[in-house]
Amino acid sequence: MEKIIPFTIKDLAKITNHRSGEIKFGEKMITIPKDADPLEFLKTCEAKYVLFGIPEDIGIRANYGRPGAASAWDSAIKSISNIQHNRFCKGSQLVVLGQLDVSELMNNVEILDFNDIDDRSKLSQLVDKIDKDVSHIIFSIVKLGKTPIVIGGGHNNSYGNIKGTALAKGKPINAINFDAHSDFRILEGRHSGNGFSYAFEEGFLKKYFIFGLHENYTSKSVLDIIKKIEDRVRYITYDSVSIRKEKDFDQEMISALSFINDDFFGIEIDLDAIPNIACSAMTMSGFSVEQLRQFISFFGKNKNASYLHICEGAPDLGEEKNNHLIGKLIGYLVTDFIKSNSALPI
Repeated sequence: MEKIIPFTIKDLAKITNHRSGEIKFGEKMITIPKDADPLEFLKTCEAKYVLFGIPEDIGIRANYGRPGAASAWDSAIKSISNIQHNRFCKGSQLVVLGQLDVSELMNNVEILDFNDIDDRSKLSQLVDKIDKDVSHIIFSIVKLGKTPIVIGGGHNNSYGNIKGTALAKGKPINAINFDAHSDFRILEGRHSGNGFSYAFEEGFLKKYFIFGLHENYTSKSVLDIIKKIEDRVRYITYDSVSIRKEKDFDQEMISALSFINDDFFGIEIDLDAIPNIACSAMTMSGFSVEQLRQFISFFGKNKNASYLHICEGAPDLGEEKNNHLIGKLIGYLVTDFIKSNSALPI
Protein backbone atom coordinates (compact mmCIF):
# COMPACT_ATOMS: atom_id res chain seq x y z
CA MET A 1 0.00 0.00 0.00
CA GLU A 2 3.05 2.26 -0.11
CA LYS A 3 2.06 3.39 -3.63
CA ILE A 4 -1.13 5.01 -2.34
CA ILE A 5 -1.48 8.72 -1.58
CA PRO A 6 -3.94 8.61 1.35
CA PHE A 7 -7.08 10.72 1.27
CA THR A 8 -7.35 12.41 4.64
CA ILE A 9 -10.21 13.83 6.65
CA LYS A 10 -8.75 17.29 5.93
CA ASP A 11 -8.90 16.55 2.20
CA LEU A 12 -12.57 15.64 2.56
CA ALA A 13 -13.34 18.81 4.52
CA LYS A 14 -11.81 20.98 1.77
CA ILE A 15 -14.07 19.62 -0.97
CA THR A 16 -17.31 19.15 1.00
CA ASN A 17 -19.78 22.01 0.75
CA HIS A 18 -21.24 22.13 4.23
CA ARG A 19 -24.78 23.44 4.54
CA SER A 20 -26.96 23.92 7.59
CA GLY A 21 -29.65 21.25 7.93
CA GLU A 22 -27.96 18.87 5.48
CA ILE A 23 -25.53 15.97 5.82
CA LYS A 24 -23.18 15.28 2.92
CA PHE A 25 -21.23 12.13 2.08
CA GLY A 26 -18.04 14.04 2.82
CA GLU A 27 -19.11 14.38 6.44
CA LYS A 28 -19.71 10.64 6.82
CA MET A 29 -17.27 8.85 4.54
CA ILE A 30 -14.46 7.12 6.36
CA THR A 31 -10.80 7.96 5.87
CA ILE A 32 -7.83 6.03 7.20
CA PRO A 33 -6.31 7.75 10.27
CA LYS A 34 -2.89 9.30 9.73
CA ASP A 35 -0.88 6.89 11.87
CA ALA A 36 -2.93 3.75 11.14
CA ASP A 37 -1.84 0.84 8.98
CA PRO A 38 -4.27 0.88 6.01
CA LEU A 39 -4.74 -2.89 5.89
CA GLU A 40 -5.24 -3.22 9.62
CA PHE A 41 -7.73 -0.37 9.58
CA LEU A 42 -9.68 -1.83 6.65
CA LYS A 43 -9.77 -5.21 8.37
CA THR A 44 -11.66 -3.82 11.37
CA CYS A 45 -13.70 -1.20 9.51
CA GLU A 46 -17.41 -1.97 9.09
CA ALA A 47 -17.74 -0.16 5.77
CA LYS A 48 -17.99 -2.59 2.85
CA TYR A 49 -16.86 -0.39 -0.05
CA VAL A 50 -13.36 0.98 -0.66
CA LEU A 51 -13.04 3.97 -2.99
CA PHE A 52 -9.78 4.06 -4.91
CA GLY A 53 -8.61 6.48 -7.63
CA ILE A 54 -6.16 5.97 -10.49
CA PRO A 55 -5.28 9.41 -11.95
CA GLU A 56 -3.48 8.31 -15.12
CA ASP A 57 -3.95 8.21 -18.88
CA ILE A 58 -0.73 6.43 -19.84
CA GLY A 59 -2.54 3.31 -21.09
CA ILE A 60 -4.75 5.51 -23.27
CA ARG A 61 -1.74 7.27 -24.78
CA ALA A 62 -0.15 3.89 -25.50
CA ASN A 63 -3.35 2.98 -27.40
CA TYR A 64 -3.26 6.11 -29.63
CA GLY A 65 -5.97 7.77 -27.51
CA ARG A 66 -6.35 11.36 -26.34
CA PRO A 67 -5.02 12.03 -22.82
CA GLY A 68 -7.30 13.50 -20.16
CA ALA A 69 -8.61 10.60 -18.08
CA ALA A 70 -6.14 11.42 -15.32
CA SER A 71 -8.52 14.17 -14.14
CA ALA A 72 -11.54 11.90 -13.53
CA TRP A 73 -10.62 10.99 -9.95
CA ASP A 74 -10.47 14.60 -8.73
CA SER A 75 -13.79 15.42 -10.41
CA ALA A 76 -15.46 12.29 -9.04
CA ILE A 77 -14.35 12.58 -5.43
CA LYS A 78 -15.55 16.20 -5.28
CA SER A 79 -18.99 15.19 -6.54
CA ILE A 80 -19.24 12.08 -4.37
CA SER A 81 -18.35 14.12 -1.28
CA ASN A 82 -21.37 16.36 -1.89
CA ILE A 83 -23.99 13.66 -2.36
CA GLN A 84 -26.69 13.78 0.32
CA HIS A 85 -26.28 11.24 3.13
CA ASN A 86 -29.82 9.95 3.72
CA ARG A 87 -32.01 6.87 4.03
CA PHE A 88 -31.38 5.89 0.40
CA CYS A 89 -27.59 5.79 0.56
CA LYS A 90 -25.16 6.52 3.36
CA GLY A 91 -21.67 7.95 3.07
CA SER A 92 -20.57 5.84 6.02
CA GLN A 93 -20.69 2.77 3.74
CA LEU A 94 -17.57 4.06 1.96
CA VAL A 95 -13.91 4.12 2.96
CA VAL A 96 -11.91 6.58 0.85
CA LEU A 97 -8.55 4.85 0.49
CA GLY A 98 -6.93 7.47 -1.72
CA GLN A 99 -5.23 7.48 -5.10
CA LEU A 100 -2.42 5.58 -6.76
CA ASP A 101 0.78 7.64 -6.81
CA VAL A 102 1.52 7.91 -10.53
CA SER A 103 3.04 11.41 -10.48
CA GLU A 104 6.51 10.26 -11.52
CA LEU A 105 5.15 8.06 -14.30
CA MET A 106 2.91 10.88 -15.57
CA ASN A 107 5.91 13.21 -15.67
CA ASN A 108 7.88 10.62 -17.65
CA VAL A 109 5.13 10.20 -20.22
CA GLU A 110 5.00 13.87 -21.20
CA ILE A 111 8.08 13.54 -23.39
CA LEU A 112 6.96 10.32 -25.12
CA ASP A 113 5.32 10.15 -28.56
CA PHE A 114 3.11 7.12 -29.24
CA ASN A 115 3.88 7.44 -32.96
CA ASP A 116 7.50 6.52 -32.20
CA ILE A 117 8.04 2.75 -31.91
CA ASP A 118 10.61 3.07 -29.13
CA ASP A 119 8.40 5.46 -27.18
CA ARG A 120 5.41 3.13 -27.55
CA SER A 121 7.51 0.39 -25.96
CA LYS A 122 8.36 2.74 -23.09
CA LEU A 123 4.66 3.60 -22.66
CA SER A 124 3.81 -0.10 -22.43
CA GLN A 125 6.51 -0.57 -19.80
CA LEU A 126 4.97 2.21 -17.73
CA VAL A 127 1.57 0.51 -18.03
CA ASP A 128 3.21 -2.70 -16.76
CA LYS A 129 4.31 -0.82 -13.64
CA ILE A 130 0.78 0.48 -13.06
CA ASP A 131 -0.55 -3.08 -13.56
CA LYS A 132 1.61 -4.38 -10.73
CA ASP A 133 0.54 -1.65 -8.32
CA VAL A 134 -3.17 -1.86 -9.16
CA SER A 135 -3.29 -5.65 -8.91
CA HIS A 136 -1.53 -5.57 -5.53
CA ILE A 137 -3.90 -2.94 -4.12
CA ILE A 138 -7.03 -4.68 -5.42
CA PHE A 139 -5.76 -8.01 -4.10
CA SER A 140 -5.28 -6.47 -0.64
CA ILE A 141 -8.78 -4.94 -0.60
CA VAL A 142 -10.62 -8.03 -1.85
CA LYS A 143 -8.64 -10.37 0.43
CA LEU A 144 -10.07 -8.44 3.40
CA GLY A 145 -13.62 -9.12 2.19
CA LYS A 146 -14.17 -5.56 0.96
CA THR A 147 -15.52 -4.43 -2.41
CA PRO A 148 -13.32 -2.04 -4.43
CA ILE A 149 -14.87 0.86 -6.33
CA VAL A 150 -12.17 2.01 -8.73
CA ILE A 151 -12.37 5.37 -10.49
CA GLY A 152 -10.32 6.97 -13.21
CA GLY A 153 -7.55 6.09 -15.58
CA GLY A 154 -7.75 4.17 -18.82
CA HIS A 155 -9.30 0.77 -19.39
CA ASN A 156 -5.83 -0.73 -19.12
CA ASN A 157 -6.62 -0.93 -15.40
CA SER A 158 -9.17 -3.70 -16.02
CA TYR A 159 -6.15 -6.02 -16.04
CA GLY A 160 -5.04 -5.08 -12.52
CA ASN A 161 -8.61 -5.26 -11.24
CA ILE A 162 -9.12 -8.75 -12.67
CA LYS A 163 -5.71 -10.08 -11.64
CA GLY A 164 -5.92 -8.69 -8.10
CA THR A 165 -9.44 -10.04 -7.56
CA ALA A 166 -8.58 -13.44 -9.04
CA LEU A 167 -5.51 -13.80 -6.80
CA ALA A 168 -7.56 -12.79 -3.74
CA LYS A 169 -10.31 -15.27 -4.61
CA GLY A 170 -7.80 -17.99 -5.44
CA LYS A 171 -9.21 -18.65 -8.93
CA PRO A 172 -9.99 -16.92 -12.24
CA ILE A 173 -12.96 -14.57 -12.26
CA ASN A 174 -15.46 -13.39 -14.87
CA ALA A 175 -16.10 -9.85 -16.12
CA ILE A 176 -18.96 -7.89 -17.66
CA ASN A 177 -17.89 -4.83 -19.64
CA PHE A 178 -20.28 -2.01 -20.62
CA ASP A 179 -18.27 -0.68 -23.53
CA ALA A 180 -18.32 0.42 -27.15
CA HIS A 181 -15.05 -1.48 -27.67
CA SER A 182 -13.90 -4.99 -26.81
CA ASP A 183 -10.50 -4.03 -25.34
CA PHE A 184 -9.56 -7.53 -26.46
CA ARG A 185 -6.85 -6.50 -28.92
CA ILE A 186 -3.72 -8.52 -29.66
CA LEU A 187 -0.93 -8.91 -27.09
CA GLU A 188 1.37 -6.23 -28.51
CA GLY A 189 2.51 -4.63 -25.26
CA ARG A 190 0.19 -3.26 -22.63
CA HIS A 191 -2.22 -0.44 -23.33
CA SER A 192 -5.86 0.47 -22.71
CA GLY A 193 -7.11 -1.70 -25.59
CA ASN A 194 -5.90 -5.10 -24.38
CA GLY A 195 -6.43 -5.33 -20.63
CA PHE A 196 -8.97 -8.12 -20.99
CA SER A 197 -7.02 -10.11 -23.58
CA TYR A 198 -3.91 -10.07 -21.37
CA ALA A 199 -5.96 -11.12 -18.32
CA PHE A 200 -7.55 -13.89 -20.39
CA GLU A 201 -4.23 -15.11 -21.81
CA GLU A 202 -2.60 -15.18 -18.37
CA GLY A 203 -5.42 -17.18 -16.80
CA PHE A 204 -6.96 -14.54 -14.53
CA LEU A 205 -10.10 -14.01 -16.63
CA LYS A 206 -12.36 -17.04 -17.12
CA LYS A 207 -15.45 -15.65 -18.87
CA TYR A 208 -15.90 -12.25 -20.45
CA PHE A 209 -19.03 -10.52 -21.76
CA ILE A 210 -18.92 -7.24 -23.73
CA PHE A 211 -22.21 -5.37 -23.49
CA GLY A 212 -22.94 -2.82 -26.22
CA LEU A 213 -20.08 -3.37 -28.65
CA HIS A 214 -20.18 -0.87 -31.55
CA GLU A 215 -20.11 -2.75 -34.85
CA ASN A 216 -18.33 0.10 -36.68
CA TYR A 217 -15.38 0.06 -34.30
CA THR A 218 -14.65 -3.64 -33.82
CA SER A 219 -12.07 -5.17 -36.14
CA LYS A 220 -12.64 -8.37 -38.09
CA SER A 221 -9.62 -9.94 -36.36
CA VAL A 222 -11.11 -9.35 -32.89
CA LEU A 223 -14.48 -10.74 -34.01
CA ASP A 224 -12.73 -13.81 -35.44
CA ILE A 225 -10.82 -14.39 -32.20
CA ILE A 226 -14.01 -14.13 -30.12
CA LYS A 227 -15.85 -16.52 -32.43
CA LYS A 228 -13.23 -19.21 -31.76
CA ILE A 229 -13.63 -18.90 -27.98
CA GLU A 230 -17.35 -18.08 -27.74
CA ASP A 231 -17.76 -20.56 -24.91
CA ARG A 232 -15.75 -18.08 -22.79
CA VAL A 233 -16.07 -14.70 -24.52
CA ARG A 234 -19.37 -13.31 -25.84
CA TYR A 235 -20.88 -9.96 -26.74
CA ILE A 236 -24.03 -8.10 -27.67
CA THR A 237 -23.80 -5.12 -30.02
CA TYR A 238 -25.32 -1.73 -29.34
CA ASP A 239 -26.58 -1.65 -32.93
CA SER A 240 -28.60 -4.88 -32.56
CA VAL A 241 -30.33 -3.55 -29.43
CA SER A 242 -30.91 0.16 -30.03
CA ILE A 243 -30.74 0.62 -33.81
CA ARG A 244 -32.17 -2.51 -35.46
CA LYS A 245 -34.25 -3.44 -32.38
CA GLU A 246 -33.45 -7.11 -32.92
CA LYS A 247 -32.79 -7.63 -29.23
CA ASP A 248 -34.17 -6.24 -25.98
CA PHE A 249 -31.93 -4.37 -23.51
CA ASP A 250 -33.44 -5.94 -20.37
CA GLN A 251 -33.47 -9.44 -21.82
CA GLU A 252 -29.85 -9.13 -22.91
CA MET A 253 -28.82 -8.14 -19.37
CA ILE A 254 -30.49 -11.32 -18.11
CA SER A 255 -28.70 -13.36 -20.78
CA ALA A 256 -25.31 -11.77 -19.98
CA LEU A 257 -25.80 -12.43 -16.27
CA SER A 258 -26.55 -16.09 -16.90
CA PHE A 259 -23.25 -16.32 -18.79
CA ILE A 260 -21.02 -14.80 -16.08
CA ASN A 261 -22.93 -15.57 -12.90
CA ASP A 262 -21.41 -18.99 -12.32
CA ASP A 263 -18.55 -17.31 -10.46
CA PHE A 264 -17.26 -14.02 -9.02
CA PHE A 265 -17.26 -11.21 -11.56
CA GLY A 266 -16.11 -7.64 -11.98
CA ILE A 267 -18.28 -4.84 -13.38
CA GLU A 268 -16.34 -2.72 -15.85
CA ILE A 269 -17.76 0.58 -17.13
CA ASP A 270 -16.19 2.54 -19.99
CA LEU A 271 -17.74 6.00 -20.21
CA ASP A 272 -17.03 6.16 -23.94
CA ALA A 273 -20.14 4.00 -24.38
CA ILE A 274 -22.30 7.03 -23.51
CA PRO A 275 -22.89 9.80 -26.10
CA ASN A 276 -21.28 13.21 -25.64
CA ILE A 277 -19.23 12.26 -22.58
CA ALA A 278 -15.75 13.78 -22.73
CA CYS A 279 -13.31 10.89 -23.04
CA SER A 280 -10.45 9.63 -25.19
CA ALA A 281 -12.84 8.00 -27.69
CA MET A 282 -15.93 10.20 -27.47
CA THR A 283 -19.04 8.96 -29.30
CA MET A 284 -22.17 10.61 -30.68
CA SER A 285 -24.21 7.40 -30.56
CA GLY A 286 -24.67 4.96 -27.71
CA PHE A 287 -26.72 3.83 -24.75
CA SER A 288 -28.23 6.46 -22.46
CA VAL A 289 -27.10 7.41 -18.98
CA GLU A 290 -30.34 5.91 -17.65
CA GLN A 291 -29.57 2.58 -19.33
CA LEU A 292 -26.08 2.60 -17.85
CA ARG A 293 -27.49 3.26 -14.40
CA GLN A 294 -29.99 0.41 -14.84
CA PHE A 295 -27.12 -1.83 -15.96
CA ILE A 296 -25.06 -1.13 -12.84
CA SER A 297 -28.07 -1.58 -10.56
CA PHE A 298 -28.97 -4.89 -12.25
CA PHE A 299 -25.51 -6.46 -12.04
CA GLY A 300 -24.63 -4.86 -8.70
CA LYS A 301 -27.42 -6.63 -6.87
CA ASN A 302 -25.79 -10.00 -7.50
CA LYS A 303 -23.81 -11.68 -4.72
CA ASN A 304 -20.96 -12.51 -7.12
CA ALA A 305 -20.33 -8.86 -8.04
CA SER A 306 -16.80 -8.33 -6.72
CA TYR A 307 -15.83 -4.82 -7.80
CA LEU A 308 -16.91 -1.79 -9.83
CA HIS A 309 -14.54 0.03 -12.18
CA ILE A 310 -15.52 3.31 -13.91
CA CYS A 311 -12.94 4.54 -16.40
CA GLU A 312 -12.03 6.64 -19.46
CA GLY A 313 -13.98 9.75 -18.43
CA ALA A 314 -11.85 12.82 -19.15
CA PRO A 315 -13.21 16.06 -17.64
CA ASP A 316 -10.20 17.98 -18.99
CA LEU A 317 -11.36 17.26 -22.55
CA GLY A 318 -14.81 18.79 -22.04
CA GLU A 319 -16.01 22.38 -21.87
CA GLU A 320 -14.67 24.00 -18.72
CA LYS A 321 -18.13 25.10 -17.58
CA ASN A 322 -19.38 21.50 -17.76
CA ASN A 323 -16.35 19.46 -16.73
CA HIS A 324 -17.84 18.84 -13.28
CA LEU A 325 -20.63 16.81 -14.88
CA ILE A 326 -18.47 13.72 -15.42
CA GLY A 327 -17.77 13.64 -11.68
CA LYS A 328 -21.49 14.01 -11.04
CA LEU A 329 -22.24 11.12 -13.41
CA ILE A 330 -19.66 8.93 -11.68
CA GLY A 331 -21.30 9.82 -8.35
CA TYR A 332 -24.64 8.52 -9.64
CA LEU A 333 -23.01 5.28 -10.81
CA VAL A 334 -21.21 4.71 -7.52
CA THR A 335 -24.36 5.18 -5.46
CA ASP A 336 -26.43 3.05 -7.86
CA PHE A 337 -23.95 0.23 -7.27
CA ILE A 338 -23.94 0.68 -3.48
CA LYS A 339 -27.74 0.86 -3.28
CA SER A 340 -28.17 -2.38 -5.21
CA ASN A 341 -25.23 -4.24 -3.68
CA SER A 342 -25.48 -3.21 -0.02
CA ALA A 343 -28.77 -5.04 0.39
CA LEU A 344 -26.80 -8.30 0.03
CA PRO A 345 -25.42 -10.03 3.14
CA ILE A 346 -21.71 -9.43 3.72
